[in-house]
Amino acid sequence: MALIPNAASVAIGQDVEVIEQKDQTSRTYKIDFSSGRVGGFIDETDAMKQAIIKILQSERFLYLIYSWNYGIEMNAIVGKSYQVIASEIKRIIREALLEDKRITDVYDITAEQIDKRTLSVRFTASTVFGEVTIETEVSANV
Repeated sequence: MALIPNAASVAIGQDVEVIEQKDQTSRTYKIDFSSGRVGGFIDETDAMKQAIIKILQSERFLYLIYSWNYGIEMNAIVGKSYQVIASEIKRIIREALLEDKRITDVYDITAEQIDKRTLSVRFTASTVFGEVTIETEVSANV
């Protein structure tokens, strides 16, 4: 029996059972961002913290390995005034993180400019595993 229907295995008018894809587990490899090493595993809340940081470190549309729905669009605000950056960063962070279906809300976003290309951000994300508070830096990859 074929698992994936194709023209040879399905006739017009024939009933086909559609099985929905199950949610992926949150278990993943643990990344030590300070050393650049991967080792061990993490799950649930810790995995969500790591996923959020990874999204915020990946410029959208820049890396072919990721879909166009993955990452943050920091390059769109590079060179803008701090007032523009401060107002846009909240929207940019929310849009980037809400693409992950495990994240249901992002709120209490605060941003502080470090230099022309880097911001220190702090926010809380509601996930299917609970609340996650993040404090990190985001920067443009120009």
